[in-house]
Amino acid sequence: MKKEPDSTASYEQLLTETAGERYLLRLYVTGMTPRSTEAIAMIKSICKEHLEGRYDLEVIDIYQHPQLARDEQIIAVPTLVKLLPAPLRRFIGNLSDKDRVLLGLDLRRKH
Repeated sequence: MKKEPDSTASYEQLLTETAGERYLLRLYVTGMTPRSTEAIAMIKSICKEHLEGRYDLEVIDIYQHPQLARDEQIIAVPTLVKLLPAPLRRFIGNLSDKDRVLLGLDLRRKH
């Protein structure tokens, strides 16, 4: 019988490994549409819960800064870009799947 991983111990180990890392996140949105406000609220909630005091979040409205979106090759919004720590990662679309976002940010491990 396969032993299930201890999720509490695994989570605590992951916290220890990532404790000193500072996250730089950039969220591209389109104005104050419902999808944009939902994405902003979701990523702020995740950051507050899992990265308190060790993240920088830039919210960029592509209507006001279209050149930034072109430079970053943003083709859909909302798009979350994790610039630091490496590797760079992009999350396109709905950010409401919290587990998927946490996995992508390396804040939760696959089981």
